[in-house]
Amino acid sequence: MSMSVGSDSGDEDAVMSEINTTPLVDIMLVLLIIFLITSPVVLHLQKIKLPEEINQVIKATPEDVNIVVNKDGDMYWNQTKLDNTDALFEFLKKESVKLPQPKVLVRGDQETRYEFIGKVIFTAQRAGIQKVGFVTEPPDKG
Repeated sequence: MSMSVGSDSGDEDAVMSEINTTPLVDIMLVLLIIFLITSPVVLHLQKIKLPEEINQVIKATPEDVNIVVNKDGDMYWNQTKLDNTDALFEFLKKESVKLPQPKVLVRGDQETRYEFIGKVIFTAQRAGIQKVGFVTEPPDKG
């Protein structure tokens, strides 16, 4: 730490015009050390195990319901074009009361907007369908 003891000539009326930054640097170093010590404690995250990706081969059964959504948002129920989600709801409502309830498999074009797929899932949920799956192409092994 430094300290000003006056001028060399002994004149006491000289005004000191420089800022003493030593206390500021001392405080900043202490704060830096405190943050370095406490940051691992503050940033301690909960340890969780995320699910791993697995590809399961699904064996399609004749009871399964296949819904195809093309890139324009048109919906098809087993090769029959549906006009809107109300028509889809009527089909799914009939399927939801069957025992055992069939799985609904959604096949969406790669360029289909999420909005169209979301409408199909929401309609299936409203109709009371318990299992909705997505059909994808397996990745190339190469």
